[in-house]
Amino acid sequence: MSSLEFQATGEARAAADAHVPQLVDDRVASRLFAKDATLWGPEAEAESSIRLGWVHLFAESRGLIDDITALRDELRAEGVDRVVLAGMGGSSLAPEVITATAGVELIVLDSTDPDMVAAALADRLESSVLVVSSKSGSTVETDSQRRVFEKAFADAGLDASRRIVIVTDPGSPMDKMSREAGYRAVFNANPEVGGRYSALTAFGLVPSGLAGVDIAGLLADAEEAAEFLREDDADNIGLALGAALGGTAPLRDKIVFVDEGSGIVGFADWIEQLIAESTGKLGTGVLPVVVEPGAPELEGADDVLVVRLVNGEDDATAGDASNEVRVSGSLGSQMLLWEVATVVAGRLLGINPFDQPDVEAAKVAARGLLDEQPEPVPAQVVDGAVELRGTEGLLDGVSTLEEGLRRLLGELGTEDYLSVQAYLDRIGAAPLASLRQRLAATAGRPVTFGWGPRFLHSTGQFHKGGPRVGVYLQITGANDTDVEIPERPFTFGQLISAQAAGDATVLADLGRPVLRLHLADRSAGLEQLEAALAGLAGQ
Repeated sequence: MSSLEFQATGEARAAADAHVPQLVDDRVASRLFAKDATLWGPEAEAESSIRLGWVHLFAESRGLIDDITALRDELRAEGVDRVVLAGMGGSSLAPEVITATAGVELIVLDSTDPDMVAAALADRLESSVLVVSSKSGSTVETDSQRRVFEKAFADAGLDASRRIVIVTDPGSPMDKMSREAGYRAVFNANPEVGGRYSALTAFGLVPSGLAGVDIAGLLADAEEAAEFLREDDADNIGLALGAALGGTAPLRDKIVFVDEGSGIVGFADWIEQLIAESTGKLGTGVLPVVVEPGAPELEGADDVLVVRLVNGEDDATAGDASNEVRVSGSLGSQMLLWEVATVVAGRLLGINPFDQPDVEAAKVAARGLLDEQPEPVPAQVVDGAVELRGTEGLLDGVSTLEEGLRRLLGELGTEDYLSVQAYLDRIGAAPLASLRQRLAATAGRPVTFGWGPRFLHSTGQFHKGGPRVGVYLQITGANDTDVEIPERPFTFGQLISAQAAGDATVLADLGRPVLRLHLADRSAGLEQLEAALAGLAGQ
């Protein structure tokens, strides 16, 4: 059962009360589910007209279940029960949440870090199937991952074509190449659904179903929720949530998400991509900030709206004084709810929620660096195992890591946020994420944490297209080994270095402060970083 529940207090409640009546009068809900591309204005109409397939894809998605189940059973009968997903952004985040919540294993390979790639290749290759998810197949990360796995299968004496499953748009370059290559299966997704809205399409269902999730139940909950989310009614919580996200006055443009027992593992990370990439453009938008229970951001600020993801059965009603939202419900129903709320927020913000005009900038910069293979930019400061590089003037007079961090935090204004971007193995270096909360306590401003390069396909759009209020801390590290990419003139190590440098260049060109920390020795560098953070906290 979907059992969606929504509560709002303070300015969030006021925003819903102010905007929902007009949204109902404008028939926004029914027009959305009728695929009315005019909802976001004339400039958005062309894009919107080919991006609304997600509003009623239930019959189409149910039609995939038998084929997915049959393939899963075939693979398991052959002893193939480890599913690896090569995908980025919308192609990986939804399956990661779906499988983690269901408690089944899915190896999500959404990194170009050589250590993470090597670890995925080294574990149970003989019992592995690779699912490659990409709308076009041109995504450099996904293409590189496919190439290296295909070679590894062949080198191990396995029939690579029998171990690769493709999810892509019909008629795409990947669709044609995969059928010609004779891969085990090719699943086509609805081409009128953008990546971040694709959770309930083949992109979300194929890897999740192959891993063992009850995808029929997921779809049933979403379809039940659609029955009331499509209604032009004052009680439509999709409209109310969208109004709370995009309609506060003045706009609370930092949306702080905390999971307080929702039962949906990693859901805030999926919402983060959906909202940031959909709204962060034309100098506006709302920034999702995923935090832990007890995080400093939950104390509230004038530009912060707190969203608590809760279990409706156990949750107590929030008091009237706070500016916050509480949402509960099953995974399938909430996925559709947040998609609806996001496009409603886009309407109120005056932006097109279906394009991502600034994502390409970092890709172009990275491609340029890969093509040119320039000499590395010399470090401006070297402190032990950590090399420091910064935008113009940032490191003037700085001689230590702690001083560099202090200088970056000094760039934060009263409306700014700090973005921490770690281009490292997010599995092997997982404890690094804990620095988010410590930096937030020291900085006194919202702090986001993203693993590179996957955040480039989510919050990366907001960093470049949203308000110019970001301050950026980038962390990279040397690798003991590297992984070659078959038929490509660059390695995974070179690729992730180019992605990090390219993104830093684009941010600097936008006039934003960027501090780049390179750990020449990962272990020693992380110890130094810990010590520097302790020094900042004790100042």
